[in-house]
Amino acid sequence: MANKEIIIPKLGESVIEATLTKWIKNEGDPVTEDEPLAEIATDKVDSEIPSPVSGVLVKKLFPEGTPVPVGTVFAIIQTETVETGALPYFKKEAPKPAKPLQTVPAEPETPVDSNPELPGSSTTRFYSPLVRNIARQEGISFAELDQIPGSGNNDRITKQDLLSYLEKKKNQNITSRDDEPILPQTAVPPVARGADRIIEMNRIRQLIAGHMVRSVQTSPHVTSFMEADMTRIVRWLDKNKEEFKKREDQKLTYTPIFIEAIAKSIKDFPMINVSVEGNKILVHKNINVGMAVALPDFNLIVPVVKNADEKNLTGLVKSVNDLAGRARTGKLLPDEITGGTLSLTNLGSFGTLAGTPIINQPQTAIVAVGAIKKRAVVIESEAGDMIAIRSMMVLSVTYDHRVIDGSLGGQFLTRIVHYLENFNIDQTI
Repeated sequence: MANKEIIIPKLGESVIEATLTKWIKNEGDPVTEDEPLAEIATDKVDSEIPSPVSGVLVKKLFPEGTPVPVGTVFAIIQTETVETGALPYFKKEAPKPAKPLQTVPAEPETPVDSNPELPGSSTTRFYSPLVRNIARQEGISFAELDQIPGSGNNDRITKQDLLSYLEKKKNQNITSRDDEPILPQTAVPPVARGADRIIEMNRIRQLIAGHMVRSVQTSPHVTSFMEADMTRIVRWLDKNKEEFKKREDQKLTYTPIFIEAIAKSIKDFPMINVSVEGNKILVHKNINVGMAVALPDFNLIVPVVKNADEKNLTGLVKSVNDLAGRARTGKLLPDEITGGTLSLTNLGSFGTLAGTPIINQPQTAIVAVGAIKKRAVVIESEAGDMIAIRSMMVLSVTYDHRVIDGSLGGQFLTRIVHYLENFNIDQTI
């Protein structure tokens, strides 16, 4: 009989650990290949870990709620059956725990050590290696770190929690004109009156809030607007969506068409497809378009269509439908929400005419499309001007003015409009 060690897989860029939030299988349960074993959560996404083999789960190495580093064995599956169907698990001798490092008792203001249990701390609270490193660099003491509220699982401090605390601490040290220190304001909890309710932010909403605040603080946002005549696309979609639905059992929507126009425009203006690293501009080779998806609980997630410029319209339709469907059911993989180089948000799906979205860091631009509405517009032709009923849409691009000026932002938006208005209505899908 063979035992298969199951590890926490790589979970995307910069993710070094995950919290094991729920065991789906119990010891002794049969498991088939690709069947989920457990649910995990990171600062980026919640996901399931599937079994790479079929067999029986014979050992769970971590309890629920435990942070587990990437690459660590967290379960053992026995992969060979016997006549009776029983699968005895022959335990190996447990490895002896490593001796704890010798540490000198910490002084009150000693910086945080690299040990997970934080010697000298008043609690056994877990701190990730990233949090410990930042605390050490900033000279945060054990006692001070213990007092910082955490938004992570089991009140764990996330990177953003610590950075927000450091920013508040910095602001509190700024003195007023008369050189008297500005005292921090005491936080006053909201009071419910009458029919008012207080709702605690869930984990996803806290992450979204922190991400949006950081983006506004990082990038000077500028937004440009244009109108696009979507009449050709509306007629083509109305003509093909029912046939496509019957043939492919999938919806044909505007989103893949928008992504196609964006990808083509990025190829024409590659300096829109950049990010900022200090005083350097990183020009991305790949065109990975993120698309904002509203979840049933009114939260938001942005899966990424990788290499969007290499897909035809049919490929984009399938990618968009697959990512959106799995986003709404919580089935996205961590790598599917990372690596985006520019994002799209479809405000029109909620009836909004136009908007000024916040850039999805570390990207430097985001395109917003509004609702498509019929109205009377002036059409210029060789025979003269005329008034016609057309399906019009307002779209905008918000960009990081550190690296993208109005000229580039305007030309990029104009090119998107050009591709939309000259959409090939003779193509089949």
